[in-house]
Amino acid sequence: MRRVRLACVVGARPNFMKIAPIHAVLRDHPRLEPYLVHTGQHYDEAMKDAFFRQLGIPEPDVDLEVGSGTHAWQTAQIMQRFEPVLDEVKPEAVLVVGDVNSTIACGLVAAKKQVPLIHVEAGLRSGDRTMPEEINRILTDQLSDLLFTTEKSAEANLRQEGIAPERIHFVGNVMIDALFAHLERATPAARTLARFGHDLPDDYGVLTLHRSANVDDPEMLDRLLAVLAEIGRRLPLVFPCHPRTAARIEAFGLQRRLREADVAVLPPLGYLEMLGLVKDARLVLTDSGGLQEETTALGVPCLTLRDNTERPVTVTEGTNTVVGRDPERIRACVADVLETGGKRGRIPALWDGKASERIVSIIDERFS
Repeated sequence: MRRVRLACVVGARPNFMKIAPIHAVLRDHPRLEPYLVHTGQHYDEAMKDAFFRQLGIPEPDVDLEVGSGTHAWQTAQIMQRFEPVLDEVKPEAVLVVGDVNSTIACGLVAAKKQVPLIHVEAGLRSGDRTMPEEINRILTDQLSDLLFTTEKSAEANLRQEGIAPERIHFVGNVMIDALFAHLERATPAARTLARFGHDLPDDYGVLTLHRSANVDDPEMLDRLLAVLAEIGRRLPLVFPCHPRTAARIEAFGLQRRLREADVAVLPPLGYLEMLGLVKDARLVLTDSGGLQEETTALGVPCLTLRDNTERPVTVTEGTNTVVGRDPERIRACVADVLETGGKRGRIPALWDGKASERIVSIIDERFS
């Protein structure tokens, strides 16, 4: 039986949840052989180890150890370090997930070396090209031979951009595969809060904030923190704080905003800790992409602190509302959730925990 080796690329935390269920199915496949490449774009070793351990991901076959840097520097470093790996390993295909710099960097190398490229989570579009992730998504899709989509709108985006329909496969959402696989093991919110010296409130919201548009401008960050502190006086907020965001808050002297209200600021959390917090939250305020999907699957109201979303199904069918960054609209939407319970929505088509199985089956057929 001919073995087919796939170089599976991860680089940052959102990738870990997407690759874990795919890698698990590949490991049990009689013919397909995963070769795990960690670019090191997410350079916190302790957090990487926690995610790998909790999600059951084995140690990578190779770690490129790229680390932090500007978008251009990081992308270039990943390309330089990935090319010799590709030459040595000689995979039949390269599989990338999501929209981080590792995705486009390894996709470019694969395309230039004429190695087939597989993109999981293809076709998502926010329409906002000021977001680096949007550029990464568009370019990776143009380079890819197999494109796996999470929602039906993604195929329309891809076909509008000239992607041949036979390359596109609607398979569902691997993030939801990971969520369903680990939901029963989620760390209780009370245990996570106690670990950092906080009591569990009767009711609470979860806050995450990390996008450049929200945290890099001192006036915008101050305005957001002010309204979030105000909300925290009505509904206690738990805020696992991204290192970049924490650095900006300190640099801009905005720590007082979080001290003004009931906001429990925590360091970055592992997957099971975050899942435990979100599943029992009254609502989630976020600028993350993945949390829009996870809250939809969990039936938790989500308010997205951005002007757009690349995951429209979370709005049309799920629990997500795009509220932007206007304080009045944020206040009004939070009040509506607290008074009415907010959107409950439904789980979108094929978000059934079996997307990874469909992906591997199509790859197997493609390389048979």
